[in-house]
Amino acid sequence: MAPIALSFVIPLYRSSATIGTVVREIEALTPEGGHEVVLVHDGSDEATSEVCRALVRDAKIPITLIEHARNYGEHNAVLTGWRHARGAHVVNLDDDGQHPPGEAVRLWEHARTTGLDVVFGHYVEKQHSAWRNFGSWFTNRMTDWALDKPPGFYLSSFRCVTAFVAKQVMQYAGPYPYIDGLLLQVTQRIGSIDVRHQPRQAGQSTYTLRRLVRLWMSAWINFSVLPLRVATLAGLLIAFIGVMALGWVVWLWFRDAGPAYGFGWMMAAMLIFSGSQLVMLGLIGEYVGRMFLTVNQRPQSVVREVARSRQAADVAADQR
Repeated sequence: MAPIALSFVIPLYRSSATIGTVVREIEALTPEGGHEVVLVHDGSDEATSEVCRALVRDAKIPITLIEHARNYGEHNAVLTGWRHARGAHVVNLDDDGQHPPGEAVRLWEHARTTGLDVVFGHYVEKQHSAWRNFGSWFTNRMTDWALDKPPGFYLSSFRCVTAFVAKQVMQYAGPYPYIDGLLLQVTQRIGSIDVRHQPRQAGQSTYTLRRLVRLWMSAWINFSVLPLRVATLAGLLIAFIGVMALGWVVWLWFRDAGPAYGFGWMMAAMLIFSGSQLVMLGLIGEYVGRMFLTVNQRPQSVVREVARSRQAADVAADQR
């Protein structure tokens, strides 16, 4: 039996202004069986490190701080946190206070009551900007097509998973993890409950458009061959159009009814076909490039240092 019931894993990026409040709220909770906090600082600034080290020194519950050697991304940081978590269940929180710790306990209680492997938080009202909301909607529509999940089921970063599932997922060593895709490959015992989503405590979101695009690419390319199938169908469609156009040209030639010149039409056709070919080659190249980086063992993350509070060190010693 695990000595800790619930682990809170929080990836950090420029979180010095918000993480203290989040950790204090978690420390005030009293889940049956005890809880811990695992902080993963994903290579941002020294201020975040200083605040987290102070939290470790003054901890009232077990707190573990992992320092990445550089910035690897949210999903990479979450997997690092799972590898250091010791709870029977693990819940992910954002570092900006938008995921209330009390709602995380509700996720955990629902997981225990129902026996589900994964419970996602479904936001009753999202407090993100309009473009972030659109990005989340678009990501979920994409995963409807690419991943093996119930259509319309909302995937969020606010989730509770069992230690069993976390252990299976953390074995993935590729440099471009997409946690929801990994979870859906491991189990179909998933569910969700409505949760509150709070405004950010301070500052602006560090989740840029570039990070969202990277997430979309990971969701599609790492865990589905659907883009290749779409490229194949597009190629077949364009080839069919080309054959039909050739037949039309031959028919006009036999009737001696063709135009005297057709430079514009020819250039437009060439641009369409050439552009389609380049898109398909780029897509295939993305697959090949990611395979190349994986084969060459590009690191998913590199841990520079691990700091534990006295309580966390005692738990680690008990589990040896």
